[in-house]
Amino acid sequence: MSPRHVVVLAAVLSVGLAWATWSVFRARPETLPDARPPSVVATGSPVAGATQLSPGAPSPSAGTVVVHVAGKVRRPGLVHAPTGSRIADVLSLAGGALPGVDLTTLNLARQVTDGEQIIVGRPAPPPGGATSGPGATANPASPASTPVNLNTATLDQLEALPGVGPVLAQRILDYRTQNGPFTTIDQLQEVSGVGPKKFDSLKSHVRI
Repeated sequence: MSPRHVVVLAAVLSVGLAWATWSVFRARPETLPDARPPSVVATGSPVAGATQLSPGAPSPSAGTVVVHVAGKVRRPGLVHAPTGSRIADVLSLAGGALPGVDLTTLNLARQVTDGEQIIVGRPAPPPGGATSGPGATANPASPASTPVNLNTATLDQLEALPGVGPVLAQRILDYRTQNGPFTTIDQLQEVSGVGPKKFDSLKSHVRI
């Protein structure tokens, strides 16, 4: 065999070997990566069915209500009382009402609600005040209950009018003497010392 034939034969064998090797690798099954997600083991997870509170959320009610007590009490302010408490209970928690305070405007048996405000009433009228009925003594300094006739009123009657002292009462008498009887109530504004505000406070207490 000549050298030329040897070279040709070697080339043919090389091509055949390369073809066989390529065929073997092509026939092998391709291994695909596992597409399943990795399993995760949860640690410290909450029990199924448990309720979680978000951070900062208020805690559940503990059976109490918060009431603002103001006015005539010993310790005004916020009072924490059990649910179902009544106004009388809340006032007791606030130290009670001050002496002489009238509580008749409050329904002490009413149940309070969370967030409401209770204002304790004004002090009761002092004993010995003005009363009505037989034997009652009228206060001489109080204004007359019926309008005073400007043309017949005396000095004492004019002084009893609201805001009228002895000086102004005398000026009214002097005006009546100098100008004759009043014909209208508005003429009272012509008296020195009777301005618009003074007239407004007097016009319902005088007449012609």
